[in-house]
Amino acid sequence: MTRKQERPPVVLDQVSKAIVEQLQQDGRRSYAAIGKVVGLSEAAVRQRVQRLVEGGVMQVVAVTDPLQLGFARQAMIGVSVHGPLESVADALAELDEVDYVVVTAGRYDLLVEVVCETDEHLLELISSKIRSLEGVVSTETFMYLKLRKQTYSWGVR
Repeated sequence: MTRKQERPPVVLDQVSKAIVEQLQQDGRRSYAAIGKVVGLSEAAVRQRVQRLVEGGVMQVVAVTDPLQLGFARQAMIGVSVHGPLESVADALAELDEVDYVVVTAGRYDLLVEVVCETDEHLLELISSKIRSLEGVVSTETFMYLKLRKQTYSWGVR
């Protein structure tokens, strides 16, 4: 989910939160089934989901295993930046291989998760695309060896 565009804040009532929780449990759950749980019609659920998506509150996507799809290398890259962070973060977010960019406090200014086909692809990405960005001072790469947990169902508050 990209946060580049400034959107008006979406106010979540208890029904919208319940819809989000239903989709976190099963993103393929039908609007009719969700409606039965939250007390709305199928059409009303569809409209609320559309508003939640358009408002940037959520995305409904298929979470995949990159290894199963031919991407042999995943890594988290710590990036140190000199100057404004936002322009570097935005440039990194535009790269096809990047699936996650976060501005941090601590040792690194940015953390960037990447998915690559091969080690050579990762090397090319780091050397030619990331380190060449204006403002990037240094990088440190943490290659993933094995994924033990990945979840997106932390509920709502």
